[in-house]
Amino acid sequence: MDISPKTSNDISFDDFKTQILTDYKIAVLSRTCSLMGRKEVLTGKAKFGIFGDGKELPQLAMARSFKNGDFRSGYYRDQTFMMALGLLTPKDLFHALYATTDIEKEPMSAGRQMGGHYVTYSLNEDGSWKDLTKQKNSSADISCTAGQMPRLLGLAQASKMYRNLKNIDASKFSNQGDEVAWGTIGNASTSEGMFLETINAAGVLQVPMVISIWDDDYGISVPAEYHATKEDISEMLSGFKRTEEKAGFEMLKVKGWDYTALMHAYENASDIAREEHVPVIIHVTELTQPQGHSSSGSHERYKSQERLNWEKENDCNKRFREWILETGITTEEELGALEKDILKQVRKAKKEAWAEYLTTHQPHKKKLVTLLDNAASKSANKNFITKIKNDLIATDEPLKKDLAIGARKALRYLIGEDFQEKNDLLKWTSEFLAETQPKYSADLYNEGPNRATNISEVKPTYGESPEMVDGRLILRDNFEKLFENNPNALVFGEDTGAIGDVNQGLEGLQEKFGKLRIADTGIRETTIIGQGTGMALRGLRPIAEIQYLDYIFYALATLTDDVACLRYRTFGKQKAPLIVRTRGHRLEGIWHSGSPMASLIHSLRGMYILSPRNMTQAAGFYNTLMKSDEPALIIESLNGYRLKERKPENLGEFCTPIGVVETVKKGSDITLVSYGSTLRIVEQAAKELKQVGIDAEVIDAQTLLPFDIRHDTVKSVQKTNRLLVIDEDVPGGCSAYILNEIVENQKGYMYLDSTPQTLSAQAHRPAYGSDGDYFSKPNAEDIFEKVYAMIHESDPENYPKLR
Repeated sequence: MDISPKTSNDISFDDFKTQILTDYKIAVLSRTCSLMGRKEVLTGKAKFGIFGDGKELPQLAMARSFKNGDFRSGYYRDQTFMMALGLLTPKDLFHALYATTDIEKEPMSAGRQMGGHYVTYSLNEDGSWKDLTKQKNSSADISCTAGQMPRLLGLAQASKMYRNLKNIDASKFSNQGDEVAWGTIGNASTSEGMFLETINAAGVLQVPMVISIWDDDYGISVPAEYHATKEDISEMLSGFKRTEEKAGFEMLKVKGWDYTALMHAYENASDIAREEHVPVIIHVTELTQPQGHSSSGSHERYKSQERLNWEKENDCNKRFREWILETGITTEEELGALEKDILKQVRKAKKEAWAEYLTTHQPHKKKLVTLLDNAASKSANKNFITKIKNDLIATDEPLKKDLAIGARKALRYLIGEDFQEKNDLLKWTSEFLAETQPKYSADLYNEGPNRATNISEVKPTYGESPEMVDGRLILRDNFEKLFENNPNALVFGEDTGAIGDVNQGLEGLQEKFGKLRIADTGIRETTIIGQGTGMALRGLRPIAEIQYLDYIFYALATLTDDVACLRYRTFGKQKAPLIVRTRGHRLEGIWHSGSPMASLIHSLRGMYILSPRNMTQAAGFYNTLMKSDEPALIIESLNGYRLKERKPENLGEFCTPIGVVETVKKGSDITLVSYGSTLRIVEQAAKELKQVGIDAEVIDAQTLLPFDIRHDTVKSVQKTNRLLVIDEDVPGGCSAYILNEIVENQKGYMYLDSTPQTLSAQAHRPAYGSDGDYFSKPNAEDIFEKVYAMIHESDPENYPKLR
């Protein structure tokens, strides 16, 4: 269908009538899907349902103004918008409800996300970029309220970058920066800090975004009076409105049932944002939510009868229907026939989707029943296996887990028995699990040939008498090469631009590359990450700087809910190769301690977490990541910027391998593993241990996610038979994670002659001052005494008790 925007100046009455009826069909189709979808949840076929009913008309208006190259960053009410663009069919919607794991049938996430979460494909099958300017784009939704806002800022800023940067290849990503980023959010979620931070940043940056606020006066069961000052978000935000003297937002307010006003409002917003690069807020009021928040809650429990009656009368689809009839566009009979046809269409789609969902299960069920019957006939536990078989037969519509449970429980009754029928069941079970598990686990990281762990190491090269320089200068000069060689690379953060970051690792680069590429930001960590996420989604290579590692918690929700799981939740159909740059370790004070690693390695699966011990290693990681397309967090050692290092000759070219440990000192008595700034203290302790006859092997983990993919650490343990992991995290934190990787995953327990141990910081944040640092975190004396005690345990004669 033709959904290209047409204004009142270029549309005939016949075209207008066709547009009206097309829009009404989509509105009714979407509403029917919502109503029928809720019933599927209540019958137990679907686990959960959340739908877009009550928001149909404004989404139709938004779709009319949405052009190729534009991006949506929305939330789980936008099904009508996706249907209007031809990006979501009723069958797609039902497959999402059923969590079908076939990406061809459930194109939004292959069953990994609940319904109402939408995505378009940015990547070809080989992982390369599609031409995003020739399609309408939706960034992958997340459930967390307002979580879509930070990314929206970056999606809009990308247009500004493409319009203003020279010598940059925008061919697949932008048409001279004319693209608009469209955000949607519920009125209650505007209370979230992410929304308010995004609004402020967008007003400062003046980027082409249009934010639609769907206002139905409630946030689940909580009325607007508890969400917004003066109960009116547009009045609350009125200070952001632009004036002749000051830049800001254009702000529009329109009723959600007024079709013609909505169309004009969205045309106007699109023109302003697209042409002037001015952000726009459209506050859409008097909307309803006919089925309540979701299938988990009924709005009859918290809305008055008066409110419920008002919602029935002012339902946007009802008001749209009345307006169509009042204006004589068509007749009651024609609308009635159209509505009946749509009901049949949706019922058919639902029936087909459920049948297709079961089709992947039934052949497995049939085969498993036969295998169970065969195994039971030969087993001494025939009755128990037969019961499992019969229970499976009685389950008309089994889930995959029902098949797995039945097969695995049956195998328990076959322990100790040996016949072909058992082996057949065992083979089927193993193959079924091997086939099924990846449907829920694949694509956490890039699995293609250009994944970061495949980038080969390129060692730094040095002249005969290499210059000894501050580590920050190696970083600075390496960044200069990166920005010269990668025109789409940019960096931004607090104090990043004019002064070249707080440690001057970017000194002088803004003067050379300009304020757009080497940029200062406000103090707003969440949207710094959001800027990077959105720009990475549109083909740029952003480096988002968080000034100190502890401040990353202000942005952790965006990192874990959006960046880290983006590839996973889109089944590998989108990527955001964002590099997050920060600094930490061994600074003194509670909020500058910089070692909360366990929090990060468990929250950010899907990103690489890299902790180089010096600036040469750090520079090599940036070079490696620029050759790949995956997100990563690099934690530079905060006390290493002024330490002297040899300056490499091949800046911008050498690559530190990801997932590979480095043995920095050979030894035979014990394996010591650490990372970051602590590694230097471990090296010092190893020298002191050597003086008393203990020869420690020192390994730099370098990469925490992933850790040691070649299993080199266990080779060291095989030689030394002892293991100590040292870090600055709290007890049970990252050192425990590393220990688990070595002892369990690498089977290091097989080679140990004594208990493997960890040495971490105290359970509290580090106190301020040199003494606070010494008594809060592992020091050289702690390491020496810990190692000595481990050696004393096995050889007390040569190593008497120290204390």
